Amino acid sequence: MRIPSRVIGGVLIATLLTQLTACGTLFYPDRRGQIEGKIDPVVAAMDAIGILFYVLPGLIAFGIDFATGAIYYPGGRTAQVAPEQLREAVSPDGKVDNLKLQAILERELGLRLPLNDPRLIQHRGSVEQLAAFGLVPAA
Repeated sequence: MRIPSRVIGGVLIATLLTQLTACGTLFYPDRRGQIEGKIDPVVAAMDAIGILFYVLPGLIAFGIDFATGAIYYPGGRTAQVAPEQLREAVSPDGKVDNLKLQAILERELGLRLPLNDPRLIQHRGSVEQLAAFGLVPAA
């Protein structure tokens, strides 16, 4: 039984392409430079698939991802804005002006958040939260 060379070539190209894309360094170049963190299971699974096809390239992919830090989830970034600065966006009756809030967040954090997106879910605050901002709830 003779296997056509096109089939063998196709399987070889497919395995090499999966091996090329298995490296988290190619998918997530912004993650490079991390030293530690929580391992991303998607990147680890892609590297493990590389081990199934070819042991040495799969191990190299694991080594590269660990060495560059691309296998780790990105570090948790937090941002805080002082409540005094947020008062500008809250009206005396407790309603939030999304345009003012967006301008404050962009000025303080450097992020442009789509607060006018119709898919945005807004929750009502409690009386305690309004009191923290020095506001009196109106009925």
